[in-house]
Amino acid sequence: MEFNLTPQQQERVEAAREFTREWISPNAAAHDRSGEFPLEICREAFKRGLMNSHIPKEYGGAHEAVLDHCMVMEELATGCSGIATAIDGNGLSQYPVILAGTDDQKRRFLAPMLDELMFSAYAVTEPEAGSDVARVKTTATKVGNDYVLNGVKWWITNGSVASWYFVLARTGEELTGFIVPAGSPGIVRGPKEINLGQHASNTVRVTLEDVKVPEANRLGAEGKGFDIAMATFNHTRPGVAAGANGITKAALNIALSYAKRRRTFDKKLISNQGISFKLAEMMTRLDAARFLTYKAAWLFDQGQDNAREAAQAKWFAADVAMSAAIECAQVLGGYGYTQEMPAEKLIRDAKIYQIYEGATEIQKMIIVSKLLRMREVH
Repeated sequence: MEFNLTPQQQERVEAAREFTREWISPNAAAHDRSGEFPLEICREAFKRGLMNSHIPKEYGGAHEAVLDHCMVMEELATGCSGIATAIDGNGLSQYPVILAGTDDQKRRFLAPMLDELMFSAYAVTEPEAGSDVARVKTTATKVGNDYVLNGVKWWITNGSVASWYFVLARTGEELTGFIVPAGSPGIVRGPKEINLGQHASNTVRVTLEDVKVPEANRLGAEGKGFDIAMATFNHTRPGVAAGANGITKAALNIALSYAKRRRTFDKKLISNQGISFKLAEMMTRLDAARFLTYKAAWLFDQGQDNAREAAQAKWFAADVAMSAAIECAQVLGGYGYTQEMPAEKLIRDAKIYQIYEGATEIQKMIIVSKLLRMREVH
């Protein structure tokens, strides 16, 4: 096993760290308060090659490995996971096209995203279909050479800034994927949702009212949409786990810095065993979450089944981030309960990692389903 970063990986991490110091961290609190979409920050990230890096080389991209991408995502999320989500949100909708799209679809929808700043969105979740994707009710009715889509998609990240959507709709009893340009007649984008955390991320409702989609925009064969949507998560969940790791790292750095300088009972706070043990536990859990994340990403890059490892990483890293944010607030005492220190923001931001891209309970179900196929664990 090799734990050292390659020179290229180290360079990529340093570039992401520098960008976070210059652009994300100084603006995190302002975007959290205003809820404004970080367009200018995304524009700079685009210029520096921090967006769309996984698009295949034949379409102009860098085809960045998932492992390398996870390292970048951790750095961005350390500054602000909401801004990091805005920067990285394209990946969730782009991967279905990378996985199942035709050459024509990739040239029409992926290649242009490398020429200018554009956004796309993964429109799968509905009011009654979150973790249970099979309950999707949006319909796609074949009319001549087109499909007509009707339905409501909920909590769609980058929904109001997207140029196109990956939409999962029901064609009869089965689910089928479609690439739907955002400018299509019949698409209605709702107002920004007021969420608990990640205020910089753009989340809206998207309604499709008799939206006509040409057959050329169907992604894969009819009935293959569910498989495409689920396979996408094996690619993206390590990156989500990396975002959670960024929150954990931020919480640890804040708590450590405060404990080193704060004096109580005539000694530094960190010399109190009750506090120092919290920091030791945070560091250990961060390392454990990182290694799970890196393994899940590495397996994907090697072309191996990583469904169990991706679920483990996503679940564990999310829980570690939530715990670390709460412990950070505890170390800060009264300051941790105010907006003078960012601990309360980390708590709000961390919670979503236990919910989106499959709630914690769904990740455990995936792990159990893999265990049921094993004779024994080695």
